[in-house]
Amino acid sequence: MPGQPKYQRIAEQLRRQIDDGGLPPGAKLPTEEELQAAYGVSRPTVRDATDVLQAAGLVERRPGRGGGVFVREQVMIEAYAWRDDQPMSTTSEADLFFRTVREQGHEPSQEFSTRVEPMPADYAALLHVDVGSTAAVRRCLRLVDGVPHSIQDSWYPQWLCEKVPQLFSPHNIAQGTTKLLRERGYHQVAALTTTSARMPTPVEAVLLQIPVVAGTPVLHNVLTGYTADRPLRISAAVFAADKVRLISAHGDIETIARLRR
Repeated sequence: MPGQPKYQRIAEQLRRQIDDGGLPPGAKLPTEEELQAAYGVSRPTVRDATDVLQAAGLVERRPGRGGGVFVREQVMIEAYAWRDDQPMSTTSEADLFFRTVREQGHEPSQEFSTRVEPMPADYAALLHVDVGSTAAVRRCLRLVDGVPHSIQDSWYPQWLCEKVPQLFSPHNIAQGTTKLLRERGYHQVAALTTTSARMPTPVEAVLLQIPVVAGTPVLHNVLTGYTADRPLRISAAVFAADKVRLISAHGDIETIARLRR
């Protein structure tokens, strides 16, 4: 493009090679000296070009002997909202995640923890409880092939925890919390999901192993579950945007699933 800086033109050409498979995942880019010679530019221009690719999350710099700039190996997992977010599902949330990942040829795992926190204002408004009231937060750090993929925090208000104290358990609930709550008389009959994009918090960047210089956003998926009488819980999932493709569907879901194979 006329008037476009040289470093941007170089970055676009390298990006095309990555997209086309000419530079596959794990491949090492030409050295800075080789790129200087190939494009007739200075070393700072080459560095600016590779910085653009790094900021886009396409490459990573590896220090030391044998280091350089390498194409990042990324696993893109498809998450099926029509299946995973159904309030009437009899399958646990963990089982759905494990099944979805294995169907795509990868190995899932998760790390679980529970903590008690004050309810933030936005979640308190969704659940019709007081800001700062106690909530049990059940966290799953989900991994694909050993690499962090998403963080799922499920928030349960104090009144519900008093009725179902197992929500405070530091251990994973085998049948899933949705089924546990249904067994205790809190049947989730509907769910509302909103998805937004933003930059990760420092904690999220560390947990999801997002390089600081990558500039990779996250998708923030907030599900509010309802009984017939009141809002019940919030499940907030954070995905690195370069690791997930969220898919939704409408109408005859079975037909879509059958013809999509």
